Amino acid sequence: MTDKTIFGALDPELVQRVVSRRGAVGQTGKLAGALAIASMPVAFGLMAKRAFAQGTALPAAIIDVLNFALTLEYLEDDFYQAGLNSGVIASNDRPIFETISAHETAHVALLTAAITGGGGTPDPKPTFDFTAGGTFPDPFVDYETFKALSQGFEDTGVRAYKGQAGALMSNNAILTTALQIHSVEARHASAVRRLRGQNGWITGNLSGIPGAAGTAVQPIYNGEENTMQGTVNTATFATVASASEAFDEPLTMVQVLDIVGPFIV
Repeated sequence: MTDKTIFGALDPELVQRVVSRRGAVGQTGKLAGALAIASMPVAFGLMAKRAFAQGTALPAAIIDVLNFALTLEYLEDDFYQAGLNSGVIASNDRPIFETISAHETAHVALLTAAITGGGGTPDPKPTFDFTAGGTFPDPFVDYETFKALSQGFEDTGVRAYKGQAGALMSNNAILTTALQIHSVEARHASAVRRLRGQNGWITGNLSGIPGAAGTAVQPIYNGEENTMQGTVNTATFATVASASEAFDEPLTMVQVLDIVGPFIV
């Protein structure tokens, strides 16, 4: 998938400008890369403002969903920026997380502009505690913990966007944007899972995160063992494991907020 596909019908000139900046992250030194990332929210905000400046107020229910998504994107954006700044990321993996971070920055800018353009007020960014009150070792010191939390956040995002798709069906533009973000979150999840030596997809309700940390993130994966799609038991066509892998299950807003709640101060 190309960058222009990801960003849909947003202003082509600004898309190219930001894509060029993002490319600079992998081609230049740390200072230039940091400056490139820092410049991205402004450019994406301008793109989104043009895309969503339709002068039509969005229903309160849709604004609520967009703010819900914005909170998740705030969390991911802060997490990856902190990780990149900490030096915890292995040098070979750093380009992957620089790209993921750039995507999350773009998602924050886009959702913020969509909410504002629809007559709403973006929720303020919370303060995050990525140890979840001490449940996890410092993820910005221990790389394995950083990767495990990254996987958990991305897998949550995939299921969260899926869970809210129905609430956005009355607005094609917003639904399309949410689905575009959803697909990119799924690519993030797959990439991180492979960095951890796992399959790029979820098998059953296995978190793949050992010990107490795995117990803490288990709600992210509960329900993924489902093989019933509509009225069809897909396990009749394959193994139970592969049938569960073939479909991601949605999470409700309440379930997602319960998952991310320990990370919000």
